[in-house]
Amino acid sequence: MAYRKAGFLSAVLSTTLLSGGGGALYAADKPEPLYALKSNHQHAPVAKKQSTQVGGRIAGRSKNRKVAVVNNSSEDLHVSGKRRVVGVQDVVSSAEIHRAVPGTNPLKALSQHPGVMFQSSDPQGLGQWTSMLYMHGFQQDQIGMTVEGIPIGDQEFHSFNGLNSAQAITSENLERMDVSLGAGAESIAATNNLGGSLQFIGSDPGHVRKATIGQTFGSNSLFHTYVRGDSGDLTKRGDRFYVSYMRNDTKRWKGGGHQFMQQVNFKLVDPIGEHSSLSTFFNYSDFEYIDYQDMSFDSLKNGGYYLDNFIGTPNGYQKAYQAALGIFPSSYSNIVDKTDASYYAASTTSRNYIGGTTYDFELADRLHWKGTVYGHGQYGRGSYTSPYSTSPNGAPLAEQITVTQQKRFGFTSSLNYTVAKNDISAGVWYENFSVNVDRNAYEEPLLGQGKPVNPVGSLPSPYATFWGMQFNSNSFTAYLQDTYHPLKNVSLHVGFKSILQTVRAGQTANMVSYTGTDSLAVGSVTSSRPFLPHISGDWRFLRDHELYFDIAENMKTLPMAAYKQGASPFALTGEQYEKIKNTIKPETNWTYSVGYRYNSPWVSGTVFAYRSDFSNRLQQITAGTIVNPVSSVANVGSIAMNGVDAGLVVRPLKGLSISSNVSYNHATYGSNISENGVTYHIKGQQIVNYPRFMYKANVVYTIGDFTTHFDATYMGKRNYSYTGDLKVPSYWVENAGMRWMMGKTIRKLTHSSLPEDLSIDFNVYNLANQKYISVSGENGNAMYGDYQSFFVGAPRQYFGSIRMSF
Repeated sequence: MAYRKAGFLSAVLSTTLLSGGGGALYAADKPEPLYALKSNHQHAPVAKKQSTQVGGRIAGRSKNRKVAVVNNSSEDLHVSGKRRVVGVQDVVSSAEIHRAVPGTNPLKALSQHPGVMFQSSDPQGLGQWTSMLYMHGFQQDQIGMTVEGIPIGDQEFHSFNGLNSAQAITSENLERMDVSLGAGAESIAATNNLGGSLQFIGSDPGHVRKATIGQTFGSNSLFHTYVRGDSGDLTKRGDRFYVSYMRNDTKRWKGGGHQFMQQVNFKLVDPIGEHSSLSTFFNYSDFEYIDYQDMSFDSLKNGGYYLDNFIGTPNGYQKAYQAALGIFPSSYSNIVDKTDASYYAASTTSRNYIGGTTYDFELADRLHWKGTVYGHGQYGRGSYTSPYSTSPNGAPLAEQITVTQQKRFGFTSSLNYTVAKNDISAGVWYENFSVNVDRNAYEEPLLGQGKPVNPVGSLPSPYATFWGMQFNSNSFTAYLQDTYHPLKNVSLHVGFKSILQTVRAGQTANMVSYTGTDSLAVGSVTSSRPFLPHISGDWRFLRDHELYFDIAENMKTLPMAAYKQGASPFALTGEQYEKIKNTIKPETNWTYSVGYRYNSPWVSGTVFAYRSDFSNRLQQITAGTIVNPVSSVANVGSIAMNGVDAGLVVRPLKGLSISSNVSYNHATYGSNISENGVTYHIKGQQIVNYPRFMYKANVVYTIGDFTTHFDATYMGKRNYSYTGDLKVPSYWVENAGMRWMMGKTIRKLTHSSLPEDLSIDFNVYNLANQKYISVSGENGNAMYGDYQSFFVGAPRQYFGSIRMSF
């Protein structure tokens, strides 16, 4: 059965925008059925493969599978040019963010920009485990991020130094996102920005007292509520604050169970004199998600698009219980690996308290002192109800939960001085974090003798702690930069950054019968680089025309992960750690880019070319079972990446904007990999999980009080295995929506006192109801053949919203 229809609307739009050239582009990469296998050689039958999981909740799976799996959290590469000088920073505007369904992850708005791929299994993109961001081939853990000046870390599932960006600020409170696509953002508070940086800038409290209420309804009983109150100016100097509450509750689009999230935001702005200010931001988030099933091509082809874990379905626990005993539903008859398709549940829980105070003091004319002091606490869980472990009471299922508790404190501080034709700044960032991580096991009941463990609710005492680790880290960065303006239309930037990070790890528990080792990794590692240079230039040589270049070197500090949770030296056994601790090196890259932009009231265009030379690429290679997986971390050398983006925006009529962009990325592995005597021929293969080609188009039309929009995305095929024998098929997906500023219209017609800021929205996600694979590689990628490590995208979804301010 073919799982996709032709993207008719997208094809028409692409032909219109690219004047026929688009047709040739797509003909060479025609979409395939989701279960299609791309192979130039015979690979082992799925039944003989050995499942392994890396960087996820549980390491390893079936005893019968024989596939080496690589964690790609640190090995996916790319670059885009950093445009550090005047007018060169990419910005995701408030209009773009708020055009989406309320509560949607703002990264979905970013994904309409060239070279950016954001995938998710839920239509709002809120899943912490089930969503993934790439910017020009770099994965989210290689992109530095801050919210209101507060660093939010590497975006890993079990992050030690931050939190998921969607849980850091309510999307309705975002003013914009500032995007730097290169490696040279010296001032960003991050130790991982190999592939760029994102700064989430929230809106300030309004000067006028106001209340805002928004309500959204949608498919799968979605219920999204947003309430915000702005105090208005409380003093003559403009002291003011806002407080908001957001609640998002929905059933899953397949399977059973709920996905729930709530947030409280608070922001206080305190102006001091004419040119100084203090602001305080606080965010509380509560995230409880029953996740979708990690799928394989076997389970997709033979179990169907709507195959899912049993939780929340009629007699779900009974089905999971019987499946763990080898009695599977009749609908599973064609699935080769039935047990891996028979988990009872998978879930994510995260509670965060994060806040900080930002200061901007004018010390003298043209001299400012800026910085942020912040703190963050987090409690997180990631769980599977596994058919591969038994409970002490004899039940063939057990709940395995990785529990993470994190505390962070830090500050940034910088001096900024403008003199003559120079903008000079120097600054530092310091952060300390401490983390406790435990892998606990909880008893599930015998059939008919109690309720199963609620993975997102209150937990009983665990019957075992399989392993436990403690981490402590001190991170320090410093930078110095100068932007020189020799002419009004020329800017030259020179700067450098220094990085120093030390991480210490200790063991708090180790069940040898589970881990298979006498000791976990205990010790410390240091990542340091005193001089990481950055040079860029910008020349506005004619009216509306601009040329720029950017060259930068950067480093990502050694990854931090607990036992078998990622490509980290601490993810290994104690013996393995001792062997590599003095030789393992951090990942580094050199980034080169050049670009041209044209901007006028009618047309905007851009062409952007880049290259990245990447060194010390780290991979975690894992094989084995869920009971006793075997993992190693390897430095597999360097890779060169080349690519180009091109974009065009046409505004032929008042209120009408038509945009189109294409991205091409050529990033191949430079050498083969040998592991346990087996050589895997990956040299020359495109990197996994990121497409070589993407195309995006968007139409927005505003007439009077009505706005309509339509967007389409073509995602090229992606390598699913490292050898490239199995690929994720290409696909089209389209979205559409409209907004009516009803309050304005009714006031004009009736002269009533109805609030002017009253609007209704209607949005359709996945307009053509395409069936496609969204996230891939969340559990790592197999060297060859199939593996249970992707999610499918949501089918067509409908949303309606009403919002009013008064």
